[in-house]
Amino acid sequence: MEELAKEAGIPVRTVRFYRERGLISPPRREGRIAWYDDHHLARLRTITGLLERGHTLTGIADLARTFESGRDVAEVLGLGEPTEETPVRLTPEQLADYFEGETTPENLAAALELGYLATDGDEIVHISRRLLEVSSQLVREGVPLATVLAAGHRVREHADALAELFVGVLEGRGNDGTEPPQLRPLARAVVDAELSMALDRRLRRESADEPPRDPAP
Repeated sequence: MEELAKEAGIPVRTVRFYRERGLISPPRREGRIAWYDDHHLARLRTITGLLERGHTLTGIADLARTFESGRDVAEVLGLGEPTEETPVRLTPEQLADYFEGETTPENLAAALELGYLATDGDEIVHISRRLLEVSSQLVREGVPLATVLAAGHRVREHADALAELFVGVLEGRGNDGTEPPQLRPLARAVVDAELSMALDRRLRRESADEPPRDPAP
């Protein structure tokens, strides 16, 4: 424990306190010797980083339980499945920086359930760099992360339906059961064009519903 505390740059009594609170896992014991490893050191550095960002120990304990109960990266991403998305590996401190003030246990549990986040040892994995950047931009624009995640859940339902539609249209046109090479570009082009026109229609309706403004003096 003394060696672990020295490596982490904190007092021994602090390590003992974290262990009593369940913030770090028990050491591996061999007789009367207790062995700590890199996992314990990484957890201590994460706790220190989150405390510096304003999180409380109670909140950090809740976050730890949320991640430990979440799905791992293999379950979320799948193995050998085709994808155009680039996963992003993050420390808990880096994730907190992306969504400052919004990384609550409730939001993280929702992100884990949606499949946006997964765990891989001491690291957090976001399934898509593009979704990570867009989500954090929305939060910076003032949209609560809970609202972003709720919208993401609805988008996921519609996207699943669209994927089923396009796969059905091109069913049987692949090569020996492989993905048809034209599937993704065609689907992307159709959805992009239709979404653009749908936004035009929606904005026109909102503009028509606005009450007339008083003319400038």
